[in-house]
Amino acid sequence: MALTPSTGQALLGAHLELWHNALALNSALDLRVADAIQHHGGAATLDQIATKAAVHPSKIPCLRRLMRVLTATGVLGTQAPPGGGSGEPLLYTLTPTSGLLVGSPNLAPITALMLHPVVVSSFFELGGWLRRELPDPCAFKLRNGHTFWELCDRDPAFNKLVSDGMVSDSEFLMGIAVEECGEVFRGVSSLIDVAGGLGAAAFAIAKAFPHVKCSVLDVAHVVAEAPKDTGVQYVVGNMFESVPPATAILLKWVLHDWGDEECIKILKNCREAIPPRDEGGKVIIIDIVVGAAGQSSDMKHREMHVVFDLFMMFANGIERDEQEWKKIFLEAGFSSYNITPVLGVRSIIEVYP
Repeated sequence: MALTPSTGQALLGAHLELWHNALALNSALDLRVADAIQHHGGAATLDQIATKAAVHPSKIPCLRRLMRVLTATGVLGTQAPPGGGSGEPLLYTLTPTSGLLVGSPNLAPITALMLHPVVVSSFFELGGWLRRELPDPCAFKLRNGHTFWELCDRDPAFNKLVSDGMVSDSEFLMGIAVEECGEVFRGVSSLIDVAGGLGAAAFAIAKAFPHVKCSVLDVAHVVAEAPKDTGVQYVVGNMFESVPPATAILLKWVLHDWGDEECIKILKNCREAIPPRDEGGKVIIIDIVVGAAGQSSDMKHREMHVVFDLFMMFANGIERDEQEWKKIFLEAGFSSYNITPVLGVRSIIEVYP
């Protein structure tokens, strides 16, 4: 589907609803309720959903109660049966929100990651963690015995869950970014996607702007799993040590994982890798700006900004407001920046040397 500003913003609005109603989606994801409805052409009865989802017949009344929650929160819709008869069963339908969980690409993988018990269980440690003196293990490590990234290194299944989630998010978000914010990438001749994983974001940029030479920098075990036929180059490296030279550096959903000291180190390495501003050099950051103009007036945007900040706190990360971003930019030696809050709860930040 060709994107227009209206369709792109509608998709981002649906994306916000998906996050906002995430807990109601957990059981629906496990049961693949949206897939069951899609299988029946976009509208299905309770019995049809139960059959497709392999729900035990004795639990169909319980499934009806789950469906009632999903319709009340707007995740699913309902419609009268075609005949309109009073004895005919109600039909459940997909909404723009649940529609993001089906088809290809879709956001089921990133939603599954956010709702995974290993991730969500960190919330249960908040009280005890707040009573401990710093420095101490983050709440995620306190709960799971390892930091988020240590667990990725040690557990192949969890690492795949994370990789699949990041790919699905990049395929969704970057498709909108290159359509609606293409001017950010125009004039760029080469780009390094730092900590870019399997390269979904870089591939979207390369596809939209074939003249841009796109590469991905990540650690060895990630690069080893990267696809071979995307036209994107993969470089094994460590963003804390150095970044390969390019006109522009992309940091998508990276810096919120780290504290100020680590971010300044990453940004200094990025600054050394790019040319002066008058030669097109810049760092492109896609991340949340808490309270960003144009987003702070909407209650759901405000809620998701602060909930994500709490979420990141459990892994020693942080969602920053503009002044907090400005502080690390200046300390890393950059001269100016521009924030464009156009990607749902996230913004595009262009940072110049």
